[in-house]
Amino acid sequence: MFARFSFIAVIALLASGCANTSPTLGSKNIGYGDTKAVETVTNEFGSTDLQMIAESMTRSLAQSGILQGRPVVQVYDVKNKTSEYIDTREITTSIKTQLMKTGTARFSSDNTQMQSQVDQLKLQNQSGLYKKNTVAKTGNMIAAKYRLEGSISSIVKRSSDYKDVFYKFSLQLIDVESGLAEWMDEKEIRKTTER
Repeated sequence: MFARFSFIAVIALLASGCANTSPTLGSKNIGYGDTKAVETVTNEFGSTDLQMIAESMTRSLAQSGILQGRPVVQVYDVKNKTSEYIDTREITTSIKTQLMKTGTARFSSDNTQMQSQVDQLKLQNQSGLYKKNTVAKTGNMIAAKYRLEGSISSIVKRSSDYKDVFYKFSLQLIDVESGLAEWMDEKEIRKTTER
């Protein structure tokens, strides 16, 4: 009888340990949604657009065959030529993340991170704060074989009944040594709302 009671107590204890006992704070009108669900709140650039662009560009670049041997790529900021604020860094970060996961490419410090890299090397080598055998040596950074750059633009049309927004995202991979574009692709998105 005692063994049976102990077994039931252990099961109950394990079950209660798996339950979410964390308190919930905030509004009852907020809930979590599927991050891959199509977002159609407005016709402005949104999460679905970012995901579609990143997936399309990643797939195209990975399947192009250009990135043989995991070359080093430096990513430049995507130029935002729209009238909206679009965090284009999030698009390139998604592309980099997906390419890293597939093992297709390696990435050097991008143009905005390079100064931080240089500052860290100077700090380690010139400050005298670090043990000599642990200091990162200067002159050993790996130069990029390619640079990835692009732009996003939009055309907005309005009538009394509709608003139509056409987005065009262009990306290209350029060989740093030759200056030749080795790969290019575009992703177009059209969003129309009825007023």
